[in-house]
Amino acid sequence: KTPGQAEMPENADVLIADARDASAIARAATGHDAVVSAIGPGRLKSVSAIEEVASALITGLATANVFRLIIVGGAGTLELSPGVIRLDAPSYPEQFRASGLAQKAALELYEDCNLDWTYISPPIKIGPGEKRGRYRIGSKEVLYDESGESWISTQDYAVALCEVLEAGTHKRSRITVGY
Repeated sequence: KTPGQAEMPENADVLIADARDASAIARAATGHDAVVSAIGPGRLKSVSAIEEVASALITGLATANVFRLIIVGGAGTLELSPGVIRLDAPSYPEQFRASGLAQKAALELYEDCNLDWTYISPPIKIGPGEKRGRYRIGSKEVLYDESGESWISTQDYAVALCEVLEAGTHKRSRITVGY
């Protein structure tokens, strides 16, 4: 077990590889049905890793003949109104701008590739909370709940991601989930 590695179920195979290396991705993905990518800047604050990993995933998964890819995306590319994304709004938090721009560039790479990708953006707020066991799926617009909040618990976001993966729905599209 490596430092910081989460507890995994007994039947889980843990593979450690450089996600920026297309060859390493191809070796790790071979024989699998799908890959879920949840790459962010990480502890090293390497924003460039987001786009580097997207490029490596596209190449590596095609080499491995694994075409299903689920991406945990950013909320900065969601539309606040037609044609106006959160990244372009003055209210967008400056500390997330570089990461949001990298997520936008990665999304553009996925949109131009031949994989059966699904880019799942969280709502504006995501964090620990009550698992409600329900959520809504939207497309490229920010989802708001009945009280005007755009949020979801990490627990329900994880359920939504797994259900989209298992159902094989929303291929070659970007979606968002929220209450």
